Amino acid sequence: MDWSATLHGLIGGVLIGLSATWLMATLGRIAGISGILGQLFTVRPQGDSAWRLAFLAGLVSGPLVLMLAGGGLGNVVGAPGKVIGEPAGGVALMLVAGLLVGLGTSLGSGCTSGHGVCGLARLSPRSLVATITFLVAAIVTVYVVRHMIGGGA
Repeated sequence: MDWSATLHGLIGGVLIGLSATWLMATLGRIAGISGILGQLFTVRPQGDSAWRLAFLAGLVSGPLVLMLAGGGLGNVVGAPGKVIGEPAGGVALMLVAGLLVGLGTSLGSGCTSGHGVCGLARLSPRSLVATITFLVAAIVTVYVVRHMIGGGA
């Protein structure tokens, strides 16, 4: 067993939990990434964009800081020296998948960070149903792509 990977996962989970708790405690907001991003493009109270932009910048800058500090990003791809490999199904499929995820977060009124992390922590039945739906959809998608269509390893 790779204890360093387990430790990294544990530390990452604790940091996600702390940041979600901090956002709720200080601003009364749910740390749902799709909602934070989506609300940047709607009319909202003055000054509401700053924390949203800072939150999103933190999502992007965390891995960049880790890379600059000489840390790895884990087993992202099989090729050493690469940060992220080529999309398994090609760029077109990746774009379609991204659009479908965006549509799903709109239909589901949130994403795995909002429902799966924050909603479940608040014991929300709606978030439990949403999270189970996300997981079942992901399992079915992986099965169809890998075993029925034949893409991926």
